[in-house]
Amino acid sequence: MWHGLHPSLRAVYVDIARVVIEHRRRPHPHPAEEEIDNGHHLRRPPAEAERAGGEGEASRRRPGAGRHSPSTRAAARNAGPGRCHGTQAQIGVGCPPQNFTVVFDTGSANLWVPSAKCFFSLACLFHPKYDSRQSSTYKPNGTPASIHYGTGGIAGFYSQDQVTVGNLVVQNQEFIEATHEPGFTFLLAKFDGILGLAFQEISVEGSLPVWYNMVNQNLVAQPVFSFWLNRNPFDGEGGEIVFGGSDEQHYKGSHTYTRVTRKGYWQFEMGDFLIGGRSTGICVDGCAAIADSGTSLIAGPLVAIAQINEQIGAAGVVNQECKQVVAGYGLQIAGLLEAQTPPSEVCSKVGLCTFDGTRGVSAAGIESVPGSVDGMAEALCNACEIVVFWTQSELSPNRSNEGTLEYVDRLCESMPDPVGSRVDCGRVGSLQTVAFSIGGRAFELRPDQYVLKVGEGFAAHCISGFTALDVPPPVGPLWILGDVFMGAYHTIFDYGKMRIGFADSA
Repeated sequence: MWHGLHPSLRAVYVDIARVVIEHRRRPHPHPAEEEIDNGHHLRRPPAEAERAGGEGEASRRRPGAGRHSPSTRAAARNAGPGRCHGTQAQIGVGCPPQNFTVVFDTGSANLWVPSAKCFFSLACLFHPKYDSRQSSTYKPNGTPASIHYGTGGIAGFYSQDQVTVGNLVVQNQEFIEATHEPGFTFLLAKFDGILGLAFQEISVEGSLPVWYNMVNQNLVAQPVFSFWLNRNPFDGEGGEIVFGGSDEQHYKGSHTYTRVTRKGYWQFEMGDFLIGGRSTGICVDGCAAIADSGTSLIAGPLVAIAQINEQIGAAGVVNQECKQVVAGYGLQIAGLLEAQTPPSEVCSKVGLCTFDGTRGVSAAGIESVPGSVDGMAEALCNACEIVVFWTQSELSPNRSNEGTLEYVDRLCESMPDPVGSRVDCGRVGSLQTVAFSIGGRAFELRPDQYVLKVGEGFAAHCISGFTALDVPPPVGPLWILGDVFMGAYHTIFDYGKMRIGFADSA
């Protein structure tokens, strides 16, 4: 659940699906767990949402914990067909533990649960609440805190208590008792709270995240945790998080590592983005990306998602300003680009922008610049920058300018739909692969991995696993690789070496 720098973008992409956790202790540790220094596991059965190819898709997650003893499993049953599930499992807060179902979220850094002192928010009536009076290990704090999301937010105060994750007990953990959960976001949610696994740099009030305390209190054998998200909806588990290592049964080959480039989120450098093995030009100079277990889809720059939509035939939104620019200025734009005019100057030369220099579109992000221009002029300027980017990437000696502009015009009709872009389920088998270049390797996604099938029978429909997210510089352009990507690739979050590793899931 990406948040912190752009709160208006948070929580929109988080699926809210109910999972029922059943704890059971295995009499003997799994051999793979012995090989990874007994990293500790929490497991969850699969989500019902199926990929168009028959595999569970949108989300499945689980946490784990770690000491040198047999691990505790947490298994979950599905909530119902056609639902997308988040990375959810049960934790305990206090002694004796008060249980809460939380989202294990690498895109945030705080732990919060509803408070018994939440009296006036409807959401609190439908979720268990932490009561400090019932815990012998509670320590008061009282510092006010709030976290804001795009579709809501929470506010409350800090408290301190022990937190149980699997068979791991974290002592003196600061967390937020939520006393205000306004709106419908958390009222409708099937989880009670969120446990953040990102860096302290984005933690509210600088509170130490749960993961930091696991490491500081020597509860894990290695400063590493890993995610495996099961894509098989008929399997008994939805996936697994291992705190302290990784389970070799859940990946094939070796991991490709890339360094963390900016602490806060688990952020790294991504290279080119390809469709059908062909470069889109979106990230040839590099793009920032984060691995986010709290995001269900893959979020990326609008110009990239529109290209994907056009390629896979996803129903998009028609952008009339974009089509207007192509019709009225397309040939002039193409001519200027062929004459080696810097792309940043093209829109001002055709009279659609009143300055030289794009606002981030060179890397696929669009940054609004305050000014005195009216709304229509601003929209045309934005559209021009998009058209320049697409035209530049498509110009070829083997293709007429008219052919290039015809393709760009189709892209104008493929703008991402904020509520999801539908795909013809019957076409999925013929669609192209997409790929992300990370650490020198192209990580491919097949159409059955990036198209999600929701529902059953006559009610079934398919939606694109991509959604648009334009983040302005200096943070953006930014890609968020959520469950659609992490379902295909086992992911290691290496806190000790400040790196992230991806390997084919098994």
